Amino acid sequence: MQDRDGPKLCPVTENTQQQTVSNPELPTQYAPAEVEGKLYERWVERGYFEADEHSDKPPYSIVIPPPNVTGSLHLGHAFEHTLIDALVRRKRMQGFEALYQPGMDHAGIATQNVVERELGKEGKSRHDLGREAFVERVWQWKNESGGQISGQMRRLGEGVDWSRERFTMDEGLSKAVQTVFKRMFDDGLIYRAERIINWCPRCLTAISDIEVEYQEDDGELVSMTYGDGEETIVVATTRAETMLGDTAVAVHPDDERYRHLVGRQIRLPLTDRTIPVVADHHVDPEFGTGAVKVTPAHDPNDFEIGKRHDLPFLTVMDERAVITVPGPFEGLDRLEARSAIVAALRAEGRIVAEKRPYVHSVGHCSRCKTTIEPRLSLQWWVKVAPLAKAAGDAVRDGSVRIHPQEMEKRYFDWVDNLHDWTISRQLWWGHRIPVWYGPEGEVVCVGPDDEVPTGAGWTQDSDVLDTWFSSGLWPFSTLGWPEQTDSLAKFYPNSVLVTGYDILFFWVARMMMFGLYVNDGVPPFRTIVLHGMVRDEHGKKMSKSFGNVVNPLDWMDKYGSDALRFTLARGANPGVDVPIGEEWVQGSAKFANKIWNATRFALMNGATIEGELPSAAAMSVTDRWILSRLNKTVAEVDAYYDDFQFSKLSEALRHFAWDEVFDWYVELSKTTFFAGGKPAEVSGRVLGEVLDVMLRLLHPVVPFVTETLWTALTGRESVVIADWPTDSGFRDDAAETEIELVQQVVTEVRRFRSDQGLQPGQKVPARLTLTGTELAPHEAAIRQLLRLQPADDGFQATATLPVAGATVALDLSGTIDVAAERKRLTKDLDAARSEVAQANGKLGNEAFVAKAPDHVVEKIRGRLAKAEADIARIQGQLDGLPAA
Repeated sequence: MQDRDGPKLCPVTENTQQQTVSNPELPTQYAPAEVEGKLYERWVERGYFEADEHSDKPPYSIVIPPPNVTGSLHLGHAFEHTLIDALVRRKRMQGFEALYQPGMDHAGIATQNVVERELGKEGKSRHDLGREAFVERVWQWKNESGGQISGQMRRLGEGVDWSRERFTMDEGLSKAVQTVFKRMFDDGLIYRAERIINWCPRCLTAISDIEVEYQEDDGELVSMTYGDGEETIVVATTRAETMLGDTAVAVHPDDERYRHLVGRQIRLPLTDRTIPVVADHHVDPEFGTGAVKVTPAHDPNDFEIGKRHDLPFLTVMDERAVITVPGPFEGLDRLEARSAIVAALRAEGRIVAEKRPYVHSVGHCSRCKTTIEPRLSLQWWVKVAPLAKAAGDAVRDGSVRIHPQEMEKRYFDWVDNLHDWTISRQLWWGHRIPVWYGPEGEVVCVGPDDEVPTGAGWTQDSDVLDTWFSSGLWPFSTLGWPEQTDSLAKFYPNSVLVTGYDILFFWVARMMMFGLYVNDGVPPFRTIVLHGMVRDEHGKKMSKSFGNVVNPLDWMDKYGSDALRFTLARGANPGVDVPIGEEWVQGSAKFANKIWNATRFALMNGATIEGELPSAAAMSVTDRWILSRLNKTVAEVDAYYDDFQFSKLSEALRHFAWDEVFDWYVELSKTTFFAGGKPAEVSGRVLGEVLDVMLRLLHPVVPFVTETLWTALTGRESVVIADWPTDSGFRDDAAETEIELVQQVVTEVRRFRSDQGLQPGQKVPARLTLTGTELAPHEAAIRQLLRLQPADDGFQATATLPVAGATVALDLSGTIDVAAERKRLTKDLDAARSEVAQANGKLGNEAFVAKAPDHVVEKIRGRLAKAEADIARIQGQLDGLPAA
């Protein structure tokens, strides 16, 4: 045991001067709906969440992954925001100048789609309004209907600095976007080129590779003949409609089957054209017939073949994927044309084989799920190679840490293989590309401080930038960049980024590339914490089609925000998906109620933080035990926070609060409280200290209930600005050992009572033999916990339990079936003996012990020790039973 002169624990507050307020009287039951909204507004009004860039405190900053302005709070948001908020609240309590940066993304495609649907209800399109009026209409929608998620974040209790809320289309962020574009354009990192892009025929815009979702679709594989006579060659395709744009057939240069055809022209069916046969190493001679049709304007691989062989690039579909080639198929949708073309080929006798269904991977627009169409298009691109290398090097050299570390491989697989990024979108809502074209072919990129070209013939590029371009600047644009603001100096780089592994490539890699590029090699954050996705209680992905989507607001209405937050935090293992069900939220609500009821009991029985903590010598062993456990819990929770182990820290707090404080310490101390006097005063002060520290430890995860209880306990202004507890180093191993003995006795007798079918409150006469053990001072508490009455003169033991060096003799006359109990114990004894035999067999095998890992051998030794102890315990119980 250490520090017997008295534990020194963290004072209530150091880093913020708190006002003392009158202790509110706690209602008999906790009603979250009556507490949460009022508390949150009070926190905001008092400015607790506002970060001061001029403070002398060390900075700690995290940005919110900006939700779409069209979005509403879903479980994924609630999960991620809970983790971020817990980190920031703790750091604020630790004395950091903590910034939790809020804001929203303008969500180009999604927002434009919403407003266009509204216009459609009026019988109009955006073209009826014109660009300027349409953009004004979108701003109007944003101001009136967008951003509802902000209010929902308040419901969740997020401690964001609302005074700093940003929007990716606001004036400051727009300036940042224009500045970055201009700088990259001047550095040759942004260019315009005609290449194959992913085109969405519904959204009518290009989308980047990472916005394409691939899924297995049922299609058809059609094999058909090109050419005639000796020049006939068989090709296969899943997209027969693209044959109208074929400009060659390609074969491998070493394929003897087609060597005689290379360089010759063959007839393209259904057209009046002939196309060449070319030799290209891209073709796999072992796949299919070893010959492939080449459509350079509608396939990325064919595009490269076309460039190598100087082939024509024929676009055969318009922006809505409708055939534009004059003839019988003109005006048909691509799928209609597919069927019509196959039928026409069949009529000519050119179909060799048809396979339906043919399951293959097909790309879909991640927003509207429409099948994407590869399409030749003139677009703006980012040359990513040098940017991606810097992003990879920053993790490799340790400048940025990815947690969990095993996610690094996924990060490197992506950034090491990035293709140039298509950044232009054929939309009206978004950051318009700051490039002007002159009447003589001039191209001028305009920065935010440059004059826009004027005069006849000058026009601005009509495209806007990919939404991920502006959100990639988020860690520094929100702090005022490109201006060198005090906020930027204080809070950049961000301390941590918390986000899902599913947008590691969409967002994280973009921020890394931009942050390193514009900030002289300084990364946008020091640590990337990746979490998994929220799934239902069966581990199934939540989806409207599955019918398992949950609105978190419903659970918050029903159980309170703390219950939802605690459930999500308990499930948060690094990088792993999180299953969640309503039963678990119910369990967390019970935990909140347990904290409430136990704290009310404590306050009614003298728990206080007033005065100095008594010396260890003045405390009972139970007092010293709980203080020792308290400090170990503080150290444990700190270690888990520093390693982003939210599940483990939540479970450690739940175990300490529910099991050790409420189920053991409070129960063991009830006899002291009821007896009154000096010991009760000492325990009241200890219990107040424990509750004070425990509520502060719990606060970042469950802020509302802890705020209410902590202010009632301490009379102070707010736990939000209280100090985070620190481990004083106080330990009392002897006290912990002693209370563990008490717990063993109580647990074992409770199990025995339960096995006999006794009700928890049913009283039983018992004689406790505690002489010569450390249990003697605890007899009154043990009797109370076990509902054991004193033995009278006529006492006759019907069951005797030897446990933890003590003997508990019980008179269960009329309540126990001796024969059944003997049978049960004999079965348990046989199982324990079997376990001993198995363990001894393995440990006695020298070959096994030599080859098995150390942890496996130790585990078996532990099983042996437990089984031997079980044998002694069970045999003692059998010996204590009366004769049948």
